[in-house]
Amino acid sequence: MEEEEQAPKPAGAPKWMVTFADLSTLLLCFFVLLLSFSEMDVAKFKQLAGSMREAFGVQAEIEVKHIPKGTSIIAREFSPGEPQKTVLNEVRQFTIDSSKNTLKFTGAIEMEKLEEQRRLEEQAERDAAKISEELAQEIEEGKVLVRAAGTRTVIHILEKGSFALGSADIKPEFVPVLQKIHGLLMTTEGVIRIAGHTDNLPISTLRFRSNWELSSARAVSVLHELLKPRELQPARLLVAGYADTKPIASNDNSTGRAKNRRVDISIIHGDDYSPGGEPSPAS
Repeated sequence: MEEEEQAPKPAGAPKWMVTFADLSTLLLCFFVLLLSFSEMDVAKFKQLAGSMREAFGVQAEIEVKHIPKGTSIIAREFSPGEPQKTVLNEVRQFTIDSSKNTLKFTGAIEMEKLEEQRRLEEQAERDAAKISEELAQEIEEGKVLVRAAGTRTVIHILEKGSFALGSADIKPEFVPVLQKIHGLLMTTEGVIRIAGHTDNLPISTLRFRSNWELSSARAVSVLHELLKPRELQPARLLVAGYADTKPIASNDNSTGRAKNRRVDISIIHGDDYSPGGEPSPAS
């Protein structure tokens, strides 16, 4: 039996494809409209953002100054962020010894203090050189000694030629030396400390019950002599008596004891007002 001839198929897509395409297009438009009409819950969005930040640690915390105005996820605009270096406003210290109670920190403030300390020390050395030049004859005669001690310029008035043994009265022949020192003090800046010192031999007289009173009385005598011209400001002057507590030489012999009997005039540069007196020079 001969095979029946099949009818030719029509060209193009089947008819049901048109209906399926229309349905798919309508469904897509429907979901797009739903998405565009939906509103975003700001609180839930922030909660979600916080969770993402904790999980990945890549989001920066930005202070919100205005209430979010965009409620549509489509209308909101997002822009990529660029990583920026953040300067921490805090002081950090590093050590390999955790048992220490305090750690040394050297920062800008410490560097400024070191620079100021160096400047004051240089000023003290310049003043010492200038005063030494003016008092060269008195230094050669062993009446005074001038040196720089840190941020201070110290003029040591030795007992030789200035005071009699056990007395606080300035010898008349030493008054011109104090007048010359007065003129030098007028050309310098800083607080002036006058400190009296004695040896370790005890004293007990009607006027001085101990070396404390003798050292203080000698310092006051020098003070009054410097104030006679009425040119030095009294607010610049400090007076102290240290008895035999700050020797510059040994008290075991007469030569050392003679060096310890002195009055120190210190020109203090800067804010160094410590009550400890002047550092002891080499004997």
